[in-house]
Amino acid sequence: MGSRASTLLRDEEIEEIKKETGFSHSQITRLYSRFTSLDKGENGTLCREDFQRIPELAINPLGDRIINTFFPEGEDQVNFRGFMRTLAHFRPIDDPEKNKDPNVSEPLNSRNNKLLFAFRLYDLDKDDKISRDELLQVLRMMVGVNISDDQLGSIADRTIQEADQDGDSSISFTEFIKVLEKVDVEQKMSIRFLH
Repeated sequence: MGSRASTLLRDEEIEEIKKETGFSHSQITRLYSRFTSLDKGENGTLCREDFQRIPELAINPLGDRIINTFFPEGEDQVNFRGFMRTLAHFRPIDDPEKNKDPNVSEPLNSRNNKLLFAFRLYDLDKDDKISRDELLQVLRMMVGVNISDDQLGSIADRTIQEADQDGDSSISFTEFIKVLEKVDVEQKMSIRFLH
C-alpha cells in the first residue's frame, strides 16, 4: 500500500515544484505527507489554525508573523504549492555558480530572497520600510516583558540610527541588506530538510 502523499501528488506537479523550489523529489513527497497531516479539514489547504498546532510555531514569539508569510494578502488558506514556496526560503543555499543563467529567476532561497523574507517579518504595514513603531512591536514580540519599554525604545532608536542612511527615520530594504551584509544569513535562515 502506497503512502497517501505519493498517491495524491502527480509526477508533473512534483517536477514543477522541484523546478520552482529546488526541493528534491523525496523532500517534496515527505513535505507533502507533513502537509496532509496538518490539513485537519482534509481539503488540500491549510489555514492559520493548522499552523498554530505546530508546537515550534506555537512557542515562537514570532510564530504569528511566520505563519502570516504562508498566506498571500487577503487569503486565509494556502495550498501545497504555496506552502512549498514559503518553505523554499529556508532551503540551504546551493553553490552560487550553478545559477549563472540570466534567464532563470533568482531562487527563492537566494540570500536576497531570504533577506526580503526577514525584512517582511518586520515591515508590519507593508510599506517597504521598517519604522520605529514596527521595530518596537517586533522587539516586544521577541522579548515579551523581559525588557522595559524604555530599554526597547533605546534599542529601536539605536538600530534605526545605525541603519538609516537616507535620514527618513526608518529602515528601507536596501539599508536592511547593508546592515546584515556581514551576517551569515545563509546559515541563520536555513533548515536542513532531509533527503
